[in-house]
Amino acid sequence: MQSNKNADRRAFLTQTGKAMAACALLGSTSGIAYANGPSKENKDDILNVNKLIDKHYYLDNIRLEDGFIYQNETVIGTKTSLNTLEIQDGKIVAILPNRQHTQTQLPAYDAGGMLMLPALRDMHIHLDKTFYGGPWRAPASREGKTIMDMIALEQTLLPELQPYTKERATKLIDLIQSKGSVIARSHCNIDPVSGLKNLLALQEVLEQRKGDFSCEIVAFPQHGLLLSKSEPLMREAMQAGAHYVGGLDPTTVDGAMEQSLDTMFQMALDYDKGVDIHLHETSPSGVAAVNYIIGTVEKTPLLKGKVTISHAFALAMLNPQEAELTAKKLAEQQITIASTVPIGTLHMPLKMLKREGVLVITGTDSVIDHWSPFGLGDMLEKANLYAQLYTRPDEFALSRSLAIATGNILPLNDKGERVWPKAQDEASFVLVDASCSAEAVARISPRQAAFYQGQMASGAVAKAVS
Repeated sequence: MQSNKNADRRAFLTQTGKAMAACALLGSTSGIAYANGPSKENKDDILNVNKLIDKHYYLDNIRLEDGFIYQNETVIGTKTSLNTLEIQDGKIVAILPNRQHTQTQLPAYDAGGMLMLPALRDMHIHLDKTFYGGPWRAPASREGKTIMDMIALEQTLLPELQPYTKERATKLIDLIQSKGSVIARSHCNIDPVSGLKNLLALQEVLEQRKGDFSCEIVAFPQHGLLLSKSEPLMREAMQAGAHYVGGLDPTTVDGAMEQSLDTMFQMALDYDKGVDIHLHETSPSGVAAVNYIIGTVEKTPLLKGKVTISHAFALAMLNPQEAELTAKKLAEQQITIASTVPIGTLHMPLKMLKREGVLVITGTDSVIDHWSPFGLGDMLEKANLYAQLYTRPDEFALSRSLAIATGNILPLNDKGERVWPKAQDEASFVLVDASCSAEAVARISPRQAAFYQGQMASGAVAKAVS
C-alpha cells in the first residue's frame, strides 16, 4: 500500500515539474497576443507600455468570461468575449463593447486578448527575512532539527539579514507582482533579537510601494510569544501600526497553550486587531489548540471574522467525521484557514473546509530562506497544486480552484453567471495568457500584466491604435 502511495507521489511531482517547466518556457517566449486586435502590418508600430500612470483610460481587447458551455448538464468549456474597460480613479466605471470609446479624448491601451482574472493574493509570506535578491544560498540541513533548533539558528541569522531587509523585501514584492499578486499579507518578526527593526523597515518599503501594492502586516513572535517574553514588543508593534497579532505553536514552543492563546487574543482585543497564528502542531495538542481558538471566538463576538489559522496541520489528523464537524464550527465563527497547500505526507481537508463555507486562502510562506528554498511566489501555482491534490481535472473544478488564489473572488459563480468584474469594482486584476480560468489554473499560464487600483504594477500592455 505504501509503495503505491509513493509511486503516486512521484508521478504527481513529475507531472507538476513538467507543467512548470513548460510555463517557464512559455513565459520566456510569449509576447503580446492579439485577438481581434490590430492588423499585422500595424503591430510593429505599437509601443509597449510598462508605466501606465493615467487616472482615466480605456483598456481594449480584454477577454472576460461570459458563462459555461454545457453538454447536457456537464460543464465542458467556458465562453468568453472581448470587451473594453473604462477605468477611472482606481475603479472599473464601465464595461463596454470592445473598442467602443464614448470619450475619444481619453488614452486607450490594448490588452491583446489576454484573459482578465481577479488580482492574485499572496496571503502568507515573510517579506522581512529572505535570501531572495542576494546570492543563492540553500538552507542548512534540517535533519534531526526541532523547531527550537531552528529558532536558535534564526537568532544568529537575523543580525546578518537585517542590513538587507528593505532591499530584499522590495525585490520579493517585484517577484510576486510579476506573478500577479498585488495584495498580500506578510508576517514580520517581532522578537528580542529584531526588536521592531524588521517592522519599521518593512513599513518603509510598503509606504514606497503603496501606489501599486497593498500588504497587511502580522506581528509575528517567531521565537515564541511566552518563550521569548515578547509580549511588550508585540504591544509596541500594535501601537506602531501592525494589522494582526501573530502567534506560534502554543504548546510545542510556548509550553502553555491556554496562556499563550489567551495572551494573543487579549492583545487583539486591546488594540482592535485581527489574529493570524502559525499553528504547525500535528499532535493532539494541535487539535486542542484549534478547538480552543474556536471556543474563544465563540465566547468573544468581537473576534468573529477576524481570526486566521495559518497552516493548521492538525486538521489533517482528524477523521472525516471530526474534520466535517470542525469545518462547520470554523465556518460558523468565520475563522479563515491560510494553507500553503503542502505536498508532503499531510492530506489537508481543504476541499471539505471550502464545501462547509470556510474561507481558505493561500500564500508563498518562504521564498529562499533558512526554512525552505522552494517558494516561487506564484499563487496560480498554488491553485494548480490545490486542483491536482483535491479536485477533479475538469473544466468546472479547475475554474473553482482559482478561488484559493484570489480571496474567493471568481469571474463566474457556480451557475455560470458573470459576477466579476462589474461596474464600480476596484480595478485590481491580472492579465493572463489563457483562454479561461480553467486553463490558467491547469497550465499555470504566463502573466502579461498586473494592475492595482487601476495602476500597472507589473508587466506591459500596448498603446492602442485608432
